[in-house]
Parts: sequence; structure tokens; C-alpha cells
Amino acid sequence: MSLHAILQDQRRCIGCRACEIHCKTEHDLPPGPKFCEIVEVGPEMVDGHPRISFVFMPCYHCETAWCITACPTGAMRRRDEDGLVFVEDRLCVGCKACILSCPWGVPQWDATRGKVFKCDHCRERIDEGLEPACVTGCTTKALSWVRPDEISDRRRRRRAPDFAPTPGE
Repeated sequence: MSLHAILQDQRRCIGCRACEIHCKTEHDLPPGPKFCEIVEVGPEMVDGHPRISFVFMPCYHCETAWCITACPTGAMRRRDEDGLVFVEDRLCVGCKACILSCPWGVPQWDATRGKVFKCDHCRERIDEGLEPACVTGCTTKALSWVRPDEISDRRRRRRAPDFAPTPGE
């Protein structure tokens, strides 16, 4: 499992896609493939009003990563020090087995090189002590770079006002 994760506060996300733009810029990605994506959900009726939500979809660096299991050449790997899943470019033969195996559609095809590439949480930036480009580029600060054990605590703190006891309870 990865030592870090990207947490989204959906209440803050306005669907501006700045995360996608910063990611594409950081990795010099061509039109089409994305390492992360904002998915629009809705509109749904919430308290009698239509509402659209936005869900951030990066690579989840799964504990049991199907892309790693499916890769016949060992090009899809996990870093020992932090659990980040990445593609070892020199080993990728372009068979696309990882693309077919990922339930989230994270590995992407690079037709110009005939190889697969995917989100690695900007491992070069991580190695320099920086956060992933999508997190730093989020205009509303809806994304945060956290340790997985912090996620439930952060969600609980965000929702605390919703569950505060009324006076006299």
C-alpha cells in the first residue's frame, strides 16, 4: 500500500479541472490521455435543489494492484520505499494487459511511443519533497496529500459540525 494518498474534499471541488491541467503540464502529456480526471456526477436533487458533484479519479496505487499482476514483463512496478505504482518504461512492450486489468482505467496508452504510462503521484516531485502537481495546482484546495491513516480523521473533522449535539443533549 502507498504511504500517501490524494484526498478530495468534494464540498470544495468546483470541477474547474485545474488538477488535470497541472498534471498534463507537469508530465508534458499529449491531448487525450490523462493521469487523473474529474468525473461529473449528477445533477441530483439535494434538499430540493439540483446539484452536481465532481469526483477526482487518480491512480489509487492499490495494495493488490491488478496492473502489476497482469504485466507479463514486470514493467509495472511498486516502489519499496513508499508503495507508488509506476511503469518502468524500458520494460514496457505495449501489450496493454495493465490497461485491460485496471478497474479504474488508470493506465493510459501512448500511441506515439507504443507504450503505457500512468499516474505515479509525480514520484520525481515526491522525491524532491514536493506534493503531486494535481494537489498543488488545485485552485480551491479540494485536494490534499495525506497518509492513508489520516483520511478517516480528516473526514471526521470535516463532518464534525454536522454531528454536533444540540444544546441540552
